[in-house]
Amino acid sequence: MSATDAGPDLATEHVASRAARLLARPGAVIEAASLGYAVRFGPQRRRRPMLVLDEAAFQVLVGMARLRPRAQGGWTLAPAPPPPPKPPPGRPGVIDGERVIEEPQLGPVAFKANLGESPLAWLARRRDGKGRPWLTPVEAAAGERLRDDFQRAGSIGRLTMNWDGAPRVDGGRGPGLDPTERARFAKDRIARALEAAGPGLRGILEQVCLAGTALQAAERALGLPRRAGKTVLKLALQRLVAHYHMG
Repeated sequence: MSATDAGPDLATEHVASRAARLLARPGAVIEAASLGYAVRFGPQRRRRPMLVLDEAAFQVLVGMARLRPRAQGGWTLAPAPPPPPKPPPGRPGVIDGERVIEEPQLGPVAFKANLGESPLAWLARRRDGKGRPWLTPVEAAAGERLRDDFQRAGSIGRLTMNWDGAPRVDGGRGPGLDPTERARFAKDRIARALEAAGPGLRGILEQVCLAGTALQAAERALGLPRRAGKTVLKLALQRLVAHYHMG
């Protein structure tokens, strides 16, 4: 392997790094000179340069710093780009907005929703060491269906709510449904889905699908062993698949 293939040596990198630090000072410029590239404080060429770089060090400097050409010749250090804006205060990953959901016999209805990616959608994009998805498309769809019902219910039901106490009625009665009735019917669908999952699995659905809790946090909240959450969640989602007749 040649010296060129191996990249710049430490001495060259040291000179380029020193030049970058000097150029960060106000008024510093770098110009082509007879012996290479001279770093000066100010454009006056009579001043003795603070540092002279050869071609190799100058090329390393170009790669590590943002140089801006001067109209009078030479280059100055371009100002650093502004930092990205900070996310608004609130819950990470939560973007309040509206989601349009197709209601039976009513057509599209807008509901308040979190427009950020749900933990379930994030898990559906994960893959194991063999390249297989953590969740099958039908498992993810079943979980999102439960989450959509939670949005239809207006996110009123907290984890402390007794979903089993919801009235047992069939879904909609047509265009005459008011928002309160739609929410009640959604809560009823949630109650039936959690009942189908069973008492040992409903907790992971409440945490991940309803509350939008990350999987590791759900494991801690439910007292599950580390890395057991994915297995429990998959089993719960498979119960939902069977309940919704999606298989």
